[in-house]
Amino acid sequence: MINELDSIDWSSMSHAYGPAVEVPVWLRAMASPDPEVRDKAFNDFHNAAHHQGDVYPCTAASLPYLFAMADDAETPDRASIVRLLLSIGRESADRSDGLSYSPEGTESTAGADSLALIRERADIFISHSSHPDASVRQPAIEGLGHFLEDADHAVALLRDRLSAERGIVERLLVVRTMADLALRLPAARSSATSWLDTLAGEATADPDIRLAALVHKARCSPASIGAETVPTAISLLRQLTPAPQPEPRGKHCEAGPDACACAAEPATTTGQDVPAQIVAAFADLERHNRVHAPTTDLLRRFHAVLDARLPERTALLAEQLRSPDPATRYDAIRMAKDLIASWRGEHTGLVMLLTECLLPEDPYTAAAAAEVLGSLPLVSEPAREALADYIDAHRAVYGSDVWASPHPLRRRAHQEAVMALARLGDVRALPCLLTALDTGCDAWRAVQVAGHLSSAAEELVPRLARLLTEADLSKQWPETDTGALISALAELRHPAGFPALTHAVSAAARHEHWSTATSAVNALASFGPGAAPALMVIRPLTGAEDVNLRAAAAIAVWELGRNAAESVPGLEALLDSHCNRDAADTLGRIGPPAQTALPRLRELLDAKYEWTRVHAAAALWDIGGEAEADIVVQTLLAAWEENDATGNHVLACLDRMGQAAAPALPRIQAELALPRRGGRFRSVDNDAEVQRLCRTILTRLHHP
Repeated sequence: MINELDSIDWSSMSHAYGPAVEVPVWLRAMASPDPEVRDKAFNDFHNAAHHQGDVYPCTAASLPYLFAMADDAETPDRASIVRLLLSIGRESADRSDGLSYSPEGTESTAGADSLALIRERADIFISHSSHPDASVRQPAIEGLGHFLEDADHAVALLRDRLSAERGIVERLLVVRTMADLALRLPAARSSATSWLDTLAGEATADPDIRLAALVHKARCSPASIGAETVPTAISLLRQLTPAPQPEPRGKHCEAGPDACACAAEPATTTGQDVPAQIVAAFADLERHNRVHAPTTDLLRRFHAVLDARLPERTALLAEQLRSPDPATRYDAIRMAKDLIASWRGEHTGLVMLLTECLLPEDPYTAAAAAEVLGSLPLVSEPAREALADYIDAHRAVYGSDVWASPHPLRRRAHQEAVMALARLGDVRALPCLLTALDTGCDAWRAVQVAGHLSSAAEELVPRLARLLTEADLSKQWPETDTGALISALAELRHPAGFPALTHAVSAAARHEHWSTATSAVNALASFGPGAAPALMVIRPLTGAEDVNLRAAAAIAVWELGRNAAESVPGLEALLDSHCNRDAADTLGRIGPPAQTALPRLRELLDAKYEWTRVHAAAALWDIGGEAEADIVVQTLLAAWEENDATGNHVLACLDRMGQAAAPALPRIQAELALPRRGGRFRSVDNDAEVQRLCRTILTRLHHP
């Protein structure tokens, strides 16, 4: 059938990046005997014809040929073909809401058509579910749950597969697929959940299967979760991960989760023109997607179904983090971060368990734990001493230059711990940061956290300023080198940083690197009147070609000069640009002297974008005061209801309003009652600010 590819007018269809003329080339290459050719073909198809899961007409047109290859015993990589069919069908089902749109913007039924064809050809998944190659069986087993329409037949097939399978991955997959089937087909719900219930309570069954059945029964019937569900799961997890036999001295594996840095490992090689932070970002992404234990997917699903049951989830995570199995322990670190970052509550116990992962003999896990602690500084205070002890132990054993260790695992673990300690504002991180800045070894990592050590500004700022001055602002995309430096100098706000920031403004503007110039102007503005000498460089930029730079300059002219007569006209003009929110904020800081802006600010209360309305309302209060109170509160509450990410800005204004904020009390009380984090990005720090402001306002208004 592959020879019939040319009978289709592929040029009349498109994929994510243009006409679909390459699709038949990729389909033919999928059957190539050369594995490199095949891999490239699958990658190209996924990236363009199945981009981010999208299903285009060219994707649907490929299905008959994919089915033909899946049927052909001579196909060299049937597993990849079946996985691709599974992915197309699954994405089509997830998005099967009728019409979608092609890359040209025209209506398309490609998803619905693909799903219909895959369900019609579901026998391919039945036949391959017993294939001798596990890599073929796995996607085929999943397909049984997604595409078979005969509920009884599908349940029977999956029951038989569990008896036939011997590998833990496949067995867990069968149990999960039974739950997927029950959730998709109401006709399968009763028999599937009954089977899961029986399996979970079967004392002679393997603990991994019992745990899977317990979790997936909870997925199918959350109401069935009782007081014994999580304790039973914990008991089964303990049976699955008994304490390992001690290894002979020096025999740690360096590739897995219990890797150590006993011997030097080759550093990651980079292209000459690829910045180290870009290489590290891709390495982090790859590491982020790793799964080390076969039960990880299962436990993630369990946490998802437990949802707001925080005591139960915390108990389960505690067991995972204490597990004698390094893989289970490692994968629990990310789950702990997800819980702490998403839910309010007391998380000290989990934080302390994360510190127990800071083991010098296991730098792979230690690095992951330190990274999580560093990403959650507001809740990581209990980890301060453990982080400092870990760093001191490293320096004592490996020397003061361990930041630059030739062992990648050890170096990363040390650097992550130093960065986490620095984010807590602890000067014990300073010696390592100075080593980085003085030697240039991974200095970009030190720059990221230097701004948190304000008490060490005398030592840090000259080094940061030197690096900024030495940066080549004539090259393309200088932000890669300068962005974090400018941010750190702005955070530290030390006068020694003025010359470097002023130079950065001039050089970046000269080379028309507007983003870098804007960042540097904003940094100078953060210093306030103390940076007034920079006005001679900034004033001319109020007429810059780039509106973002123009806005930053106009704002800085006020922050540094504090001359309302000079600043207000330019800021008023910016209310008609996409920088209107920053302009409104600055007009609000100017206060009553900016009264000429009130009419335009009132007009912005009717803007479609809720963020514009919030900033305009806040400025209206700051300038107009009590006379504007009713409309300001009304606007703020409406925007907050529409988008809870506006909460920080809304509450900051309500806090300034004093007693005039009384109509917002019910919404403020409701916010504090929520278990999930709120505020912008739902981040821990923004949520903490939301809670603080709510409590401050309630106290002021004498409400409990």
